[in-house]
Amino acid sequence: MAGNSQRRNRRTANKKGAQVGSGGQRRRGLEGKGPTPPASARKGHVKNRVANAKAKQAAHRRPAPRRGGVKGTSEMVVGRNPVYEALRDGVPATTLYVQQYIDNDERVREALQLAAERGNINLMEAPRAELDRMTNGLNHQGLVLQVPPYEYAHPDDLVVAAHDNGEEPLIVALDGVTDPRNLGAIVRSVSAFGGHGVVVPERRAAGMTAGAWKSSAGTAARTPVARVTNLTRALEGYQKAGLTVVGLAADGEHTVEDLEALDGPVVVVIGSEGKGLGRLVGETCDYRVRISMPGGAESLNAGVAAGIVLYEAARRRA
Repeated sequence: MAGNSQRRNRRTANKKGAQVGSGGQRRRGLEGKGPTPPASARKGHVKNRVANAKAKQAAHRRPAPRRGGVKGTSEMVVGRNPVYEALRDGVPATTLYVQQYIDNDERVREALQLAAERGNINLMEAPRAELDRMTNGLNHQGLVLQVPPYEYAHPDDLVVAAHDNGEEPLIVALDGVTDPRNLGAIVRSVSAFGGHGVVVPERRAAGMTAGAWKSSAGTAARTPVARVTNLTRALEGYQKAGLTVVGLAADGEHTVEDLEALDGPVVVVIGSEGKGLGRLVGETCDYRVRISMPGGAESLNAGVAAGIVLYEAARRRA
């Protein structure tokens, strides 16, 4: 009996114990890993490197739109002729205030008719004392037109709009231009020659007032104006986005007609008629160009100078 027990123990001892399983890892290792990704998505592949380079270039050339620039302040246009002309020229308006018991002459009737034809201008009757208070005692002649705050674009919006249209950006920046009529005339030229907008500083510069709207002859409704806190920084931002900054200067090293940079993405900077470009703005420019004037004039009006450069840029791009 003892011998039988010993033989059974030897047989049991020779058997292998329980084995630890693979947990399905071997089976999963044999399974397919799905379709092979395209070459442009495979890290290290030459097509992947090309795709990454193109993505970086696109991000560099197309800044993300930042809608909703700063807003201006509301404005009052006073007097029968100014109010009539503002309404005739399409200046945006919210309310036309008419003095009670006003003499209903031809100019008043024409102003009321234009306001009624717009359909979105409120007509309000007010006593003379109220109009005096609203206008700080100006000679309003019984008519006051309220102009809403202008909604300025963000400077990046101008570049994005150009790229969205498949065009090279053409932008005008103003340095020290304080006459709203000049600003309006420049907006009109930008629109006429296929530009994408105007940039103005917040301080010591003209803004989009009723006078600027009138000078733009309605083109301000479709040509954006951006307002920036610091013009130099805005120009540097455009340079990083791939635009060439060209400043107009009487002693410029290049002439407008010889500057090939106008073919591509460009910002044209125009200074005031008297002082020209500021020092920091001038140092930021990639090129300083002059307009040839055989007649010997010392300088040109900012609006005229802008029109000449924009014409040359449009001619080269045609």
